Amino acid sequence: MTPRYSRIVGTGSFLPARRVSNDDLVAQLAAQGVETSDEWIVERTGIRARHFADKDVTASDLALEASRQALAAAGCEAADIDLIIVATSTPDMVFPSTACILQHKLGVAGCPAFDVQAVCSGFVYALTVADAMIRAGTARRALVVGSEVFSRILNFQDRTTCVLFGDGAGAVVLEVSDEPGILASDLHADGSHVGILCVPGNVYGGEILGSPLLTMDGQAVFKLAVGVLEKAARATLDKAGMQESDIDWLIPHQANIRIMQSTARKLRLPMDKVVVTVDQHGNTSAASIPLALDHAVRAGQVQAGQTVMLEGVGGGFTWGAVLLKM
Repeated sequence: MTPRYSRIVGTGSFLPARRVSNDDLVAQLAAQGVETSDEWIVERTGIRARHFADKDVTASDLALEASRQALAAAGCEAADIDLIIVATSTPDMVFPSTACILQHKLGVAGCPAFDVQAVCSGFVYALTVADAMIRAGTARRALVVGSEVFSRILNFQDRTTCVLFGDGAGAVVLEVSDEPGILASDLHADGSHVGILCVPGNVYGGEILGSPLLTMDGQAVFKLAVGVLEKAARATLDKAGMQESDIDWLIPHQANIRIMQSTARKLRLPMDKVVVTVDQHGNTSAASIPLALDHAVRAGQVQAGQTVMLEGVGGGFTWGAVLLKM
């Protein structure tokens, strides 16, 4: 029996129109009695701007625009898709899934559609699941999306977290192929670290119990992230029988430039092989990797035939990596 593989054949992304520079955010926070500065934000994170969605814009709205771009790039229609997976931590509703809502907005019905919730590792998880389903023969063409409206869950009284995140969406079309595209992946989680990055609130009887806003122990996250990202990347390379030198591009979750620099250094990769969008997009959680991938493809950086390492780490605590050939 001929082996089945999957390959990315189209990418897309979308950012809300409202761009919020550090200076814009500093002014907003100052009006609320919270002090910070552009210099403080850039030095600690590398972030200079982010995009925030308007109040009536949902994760599925952003996902729809990114999906349309990815479908156009792949040269196919929504009706050609037989699997939809959306990675998000900020869904439109408690249920149904954002993927089902996206399916309806795309004007199609019938194919399986579901969400993956692994926070900032969500797109890596979703891509791995889609690849497995295509290899198993249960799908031929998948739409895999990361979409977030993190501005909804930020505490604008906490300058250590509210300056980090932004909204956006990225998407890929993953198609069955005779040639390997997704070469290997490596996924992990450790629930003992739930408390260092979470939104601890929940809904009960129409009321919110606990806090509905993001809370994070930044130092603990940083310490864990730099270690597990290197291990996941090396494990993925081992599974593919490849070396660090085989990587043409590293596209990490765009959380913090210092984490990205540390990971690149550990993998002995120069920063000119790392796709960086955190400076203009902030941390868009599950959207950050597909956003950065699409940005790099459309800028002519990532090209057909090149080997790309994707990796992410997020609340849960979750982490993982995917090695692919474009």
